[in-house]
Amino acid sequence: MPSLLREKPEAVVVWVEFLITSLIVVVAPGTGVIYTVGVGLARGTAASFAAAAGCTCGIIPHMAAAIAGLAALLHTSAVLFQTFKWAGILYLLYLAWSILKDDGPIQFKAEGNTGPLNQVAMTGFLVNILNPKLSIFFLAFLPQFIPADSASPLAQMFILSFVFMAMTFAVFICYGAFASRVRLYVQRTPSVFTWLKRGFSAAFLLLAMRLAIQSN
Repeated sequence: MPSLLREKPEAVVVWVEFLITSLIVVVAPGTGVIYTVGVGLARGTAASFAAAAGCTCGIIPHMAAAIAGLAALLHTSAVLFQTFKWAGILYLLYLAWSILKDDGPIQFKAEGNTGPLNQVAMTGFLVNILNPKLSIFFLAFLPQFIPADSASPLAQMFILSFVFMAMTFAVFICYGAFASRVRLYVQRTPSVFTWLKRGFSAAFLLLAMRLAIQSN
């Protein structure tokens, strides 16, 4: 446990609360989880790990914005927020369409596909970076676990951010590995891939609709 969190006994409690809250946030199904699971089902373990890495890297700009205070600008600027939001909506709609057309990082085919893993990672990166709610979430989330009288709040923000990222990557890898194991059974029944294609396309469509009705 970092020494700066051992300065006061109550800091241990705050640290535990942060870990539990972060785990709940990371495990809860969201855009990144759905994407990673979809890639695991469609392409297997290696691709799901690339998706997990891309999704994890996609939260770095949001955390950096929260630490720098730029997320507050996104929260207060309606034009900036709406621009960012609609870019995310259009990308989610693109993912939904590409799944139906078997043209993209998630292609549900029994024989699988061998597209570049960097494309899988880049899509995961874009999925998370184009969600403006993440910046606002971290702006409100991280400061709750920084004591008001902290001697080094910036250092603590960086530590908490790193721990959150590591937890995200670990959980997403578990999701992807599980999906990859399920694929071994699913690929024996090619017709199942048709329903997976429709289901994940609908999932990204619903995510786009949910983002569209949200306000800053």
